Amino acid sequence: MLPEWFLPTVGSALGLGVYDICKKHAVRDNSVMPVLFLATLTGSTVFVIATAAFGRLAEAAICSLHVWWLLLAKAVLVGASWTTVYYALRELPISIAAPIRASAPLWTLIGAMILFQEIPSVWQAIGIAAIFIGYYFFSVLGKLEGIVFYQSKGIRLIFTGTLLGAASALYDKYLLGVCGISQLTVQFWFSVDLVFLLGAALLVRMFLFQRTHKFYWRWSIPWIGILLIAADALYFYALSTPEAQISLISLVRRSSCVVTFFAGVWIFHDVNVKRKAYALILILAGVLILGMAK
Repeated sequence: MLPEWFLPTVGSALGLGVYDICKKHAVRDNSVMPVLFLATLTGSTVFVIATAAFGRLAEAAICSLHVWWLLLAKAVLVGASWTTVYYALRELPISIAAPIRASAPLWTLIGAMILFQEIPSVWQAIGIAAIFIGYYFFSVLGKLEGIVFYQSKGIRLIFTGTLLGAASALYDKYLLGVCGISQLTVQFWFSVDLVFLLGAALLVRMFLFQRTHKFYWRWSIPWIGILLIAADALYFYALSTPEAQISLISLVRRSSCVVTFFAGVWIFHDVNVKRKAYALILILAGVLILGMAK
């Protein structure tokens, strides 16, 4: 019999996979900042309405000024991560971007090693090696598509976004574990603050910088925000079940990149699929080892 957390986690992974595909569809040959702002506005609005509908709006919104500043810092971190990832998705084939994004646990572990002097175990070292070998294969395959890893703007952006996402995960541990801020308050304020930060960034982009891409409205834009909220809701529900194991749940959720990879290849017609699949398997194997190793 399947544990209670399994199906919600699989649903969350599927939602994240479709979420990534919608992002790629929305930003392809499109202006990025309006897409990012409107998608975030949609998701944040849905979250606030849902929080109010469940009668938890006051619980989520009430916090001290000090806590609000801490959560504003998280919004800045997430906003920077999302911005770089969205720009990278416009530049890169999704079959390369998705596996690199799936390697976030590697960078979180490296951050923990630097900040908390954690020494990786033998198995964790093997997992790290597998991920870097997968990166190497992607760099070789990328050259066949005219993408030179150390020169590509898209590769620099996707790695920057992934590193910022890993930093956000470490910061979450600080906010929830050290500061004792509730998950609902963190999610509420970073969602609200993010709308204003990205709105300001959009205005700056419109009036101070020359636009190289025209903005086109696409049905996938609002679905980005809606799917992220739905995927997160299923994830947090899975975490709340009695038998929940965060290491296993996180690993199952990482399988979203498989959905993104193969559905994205089918929709966007990426090439070298079979070879990229081998590199993807290496990265996923590395993430699996990192998650299971003690």
